[in-house]
Amino acid sequence: MPDFDSKALRAAVLHRVGNSAAEEGYVLSGRPLRLDERLQDLLVRLFVSPFKGEEYYRFNADEGVETNDLYRCCADIFADPERLVEESRRIARRLYEATAHPDLRGGDLMVAYFDGCLFEGERVEAVGIFKCEGRDPFLQVVGDEEASGGGGAAVTAAETGAIEGQYALRMAEGIAADRLDKGAIVFRAEEEKGFVVAVAEASKSSREAQYWRDAFLEIRPREDEYFNTHTEMQAYKKFVTDELPQQFDGVSRADQADMLNRCSNYFKQNDNFDLQTFAEEVIAQPEVIDSFQQYRKQFQEDYDVQLPDSYDISESAVKKQSRAYKGVIKLDRNFHIYVHGDRDLIEQGEDEKGKYYKVYYKEES
Repeated sequence: MPDFDSKALRAAVLHRVGNSAAEEGYVLSGRPLRLDERLQDLLVRLFVSPFKGEEYYRFNADEGVETNDLYRCCADIFADPERLVEESRRIARRLYEATAHPDLRGGDLMVAYFDGCLFEGERVEAVGIFKCEGRDPFLQVVGDEEASGGGGAAVTAAETGAIEGQYALRMAEGIAADRLDKGAIVFRAEEEKGFVVAVAEASKSSREAQYWRDAFLEIRPREDEYFNTHTEMQAYKKFVTDELPQQFDGVSRADQADMLNRCSNYFKQNDNFDLQTFAEEVIAQPEVIDSFQQYRKQFQEDYDVQLPDSYDISESAVKKQSRAYKGVIKLDRNFHIYVHGDRDLIEQGEDEKGKYYKVYYKEES
């Protein structure tokens, strides 16, 4: 993830955006927040900490990226940072229109301008769009005149050795400094392709993702080494688990687990992907290689993606995708067999008692 120094945050604007389906309305600010050094540090931690990994997107639109509202707003801010307030109000109105399902929550929207964040080895500008959907209760300690008439407890000089005074606690609600529900950071890079956009979401709900990424931001994946690696491993997994058993008889769960393990090891042990080498080392059987290559072409058409035959492998994408590459054979509700290595050490059969797996090993731990 890019490096953000707190001093890179130059300005931020706060708005309140409700749910349009419930006609909650919105409240728009007319000026930026007053930022001191402590508030800058706090806001940068709030804004940046949820963004992890190297998965990036671009603004997208069927009629060309220039017709994407968020793209135009960010381009105008980059061209003239003094327009941050004006453009952030446009962003808030668009968010209100996108928050149209009754189950979607309104919240506090902050739009920020950064100058000098480090992204892929270069110092660039960025626009941040951040939404906090809840306000948490907190206790505020007040003293002296503020506490008068508010349930304060007197503190005498004899008890403290200090000046006589009075304190009280007040309950208020505010934005938690460590909880961001949704966010997008738009980097001023690859502008002609739709900028580079990082996305963060606390919710795993598909409806939330569709609303934030599709209805509001209108983004699509950036086709880089992370995207290529992630998509390739995803396509191969679907081929092994869904397509292969339909085309070839006798493909067991153990065979599938072995093929997934070999794929995972290939991506972990190599810096570059080459389709021919991958097919020879991982798949090996000519008829299965032909089947995979046909499936790979169809996958690209179905999902409207393009996978080159060679590219650099992303280590972080391998790490993330490998979590779904567990070679597990589930046997009724009684046993799970985890296949990590040599396929020849596990045999499958059937006798008078039923189906069985035979596993060979050297040591028990």
